[in-house]
Amino acid sequence: MEKVQREIEIFNQERDWDQFHSPENLAKSIAIEAGELLECFQWDNKFDKEEVCDELADVFNYCFQMASKLEVDPEEIILNKLEKTRKKYPIEKAKGVSTKYNKLK
Repeated sequence: MEKVQREIEIFNQERDWDQFHSPENLAKSIAIEAGELLECFQWDNKFDKEEVCDELADVFNYCFQMASKLEVDPEEIILNKLEKTRKKYPIEKAKGVSTKYNKLK
């Protein structure tokens, strides 16, 4: 992940784009790119894998920039969140079902 973050930083430094990357703007950009990713599946389950990967990369790109701006380690926050989610969705209650955690029996 460090290589990816460094390459994104270099890319933005070369273009002097960091000035536009406030947390608010990055959050907006993540949502916009996620919408473009969703658009790949808008009318049916047929999709262009290359297009999907490009849009997914855009989402990741902005997420990495947000992590950098907030001075957090993406790997650390992902693993921390996964641990919280494990507790909300114990295997014995959640396996094979898509029920939200607060409605698991």
